[in-house]
Amino acid sequence: MTRTQQLEYLMRYLAPDLELPANDEEQWKLFRVLVNIREPGEVSKEFLEVQDDFLKHEIAAKGITDIDKLNPIREGLYLWQGDITTLRVAAIVNAANSGMTGCYCPNHGCIDNAIHTFAGAQLRNECAELMLRQGYPEPTGHAKITEAYNLPCRFVLHTVGPIVQGELTEHNVEQLADCYRSCLALAKENDLRSIALCCISTGEHRFPNVKAAKIAVMVVTDFQKNNPGIDVVFNVFKDEDYRIYRELLRA
Repeated sequence: MTRTQQLEYLMRYLAPDLELPANDEEQWKLFRVLVNIREPGEVSKEFLEVQDDFLKHEIAAKGITDIDKLNPIREGLYLWQGDITTLRVAAIVNAANSGMTGCYCPNHGCIDNAIHTFAGAQLRNECAELMLRQGYPEPTGHAKITEAYNLPCRFVLHTVGPIVQGELTEHNVEQLADCYRSCLALAKENDLRSIALCCISTGEHRFPNVKAAKIAVMVVTDFQKNNPGIDVVFNVFKDEDYRIYRELLRA
């Protein structure tokens, strides 16, 4: 199948009666809408084969960055600005919600949406199985590990960050620190040699960017003192966060 044929097949599988747009850009937007709103559940083997081939090519077209090609700020520590779904490390961190099955808002710009979109339908299904066994929403500050499926990393570490309502509290601060501690502990527990951390709870969750970065750097610094064999990448997407981390790490 060509890319266009794959995309048409995937959309018709997800929404058989929907009229498909004519141009590539609108087709891609519709595909994302359909995978974003799709509830967890079984999909056919053929769907997964087409989806996996399609997503792997889409990610490759964006350009994959390998941690081995990055220059460390100091031994075992990196700062990288880019799309975390294109980063080849052992594990990436996803800023999830308490439901843990991804962002259902069509074409939303959050990292949770991007990770679930490019990982594929398998990720939402695995997360749903984890939550069904757990039987209650994921607490803030905790983390879970899943396969990464079509992403270039091997695993995804999902953590629920605090939502700041009004003034920042010490409880918010400790919750965010727990997010990073939980993810690093999972990396150690699963013998992962590299992990990419995102900017948890900044943006829509209103955690101040500078304070959030200081917490992340503090937790990672303490962790690496006792775990020097685990490489950590601070992954940022916005210019503002890149400047913040660069200044903190240079200091």
